[in-house]
Amino acid sequence: MILATDLNQPMLDHAVSQTKAMNVTYGQADAQALPFDDGVFDAVVCQFGVMFFPDKPSAFAGARRVLIPSGRYLFNVWDRIEANDFAHVTIETLAKLFPDNPPKFLARTPHGFHDKTVIERLLREAGFSRIEIETLAKTSRAPSGREPAIGFCQGSPLRGEIEAMGTGQLERATDAVAAAIAAQFGQGPIEGNIQAIVISASR
Repeated sequence: MILATDLNQPMLDHAVSQTKAMNVTYGQADAQALPFDDGVFDAVVCQFGVMFFPDKPSAFAGARRVLIPSGRYLFNVWDRIEANDFAHVTIETLAKLFPDNPPKFLARTPHGFHDKTVIERLLREAGFSRIEIETLAKTSRAPSGREPAIGFCQGSPLRGEIEAMGTGQLERATDAVAAAIAAQFGQGPIEGNIQAIVISASR
């Protein structure tokens, strides 16, 4: 049995609408304060969520608490932004477009928790052992430069930082990022490097 959780109910509603798996149940939960008894899960898995936890030590301690003695905690985070081509071009372009106050959400949050030494230290402080950390490089593909530009500028919290720059800046930024990605990676279908860090820790 799999229990899938998210902090936001609309995300759970979307997940329910997209799956017909009989062995999955859904529930709302805060990863920093898990509402479960001690030692009830064989594994706790978090996909690209840890970077967004304001209180990572509490989240790690909570994950360990709900695991059985031989349980494993597995999660991944994005590596440094320089190793992720489309995201890197995005922040470089926005820095040129808004030099006085560049939007930094991508570098600050999704790509802001990649120091392996820090990750291992926090896990050990939470009581985990047998920690394995692996860097995984893949290729990101898109039909054109505009798709990642829309994804980053309009489909992430970066949008709020851009809109705060004034009326019309969201489209201006999206167009500039799309053009920059196309200039570097070509017109039409594009490919770029994408890199993450995968972590496994035992209770």
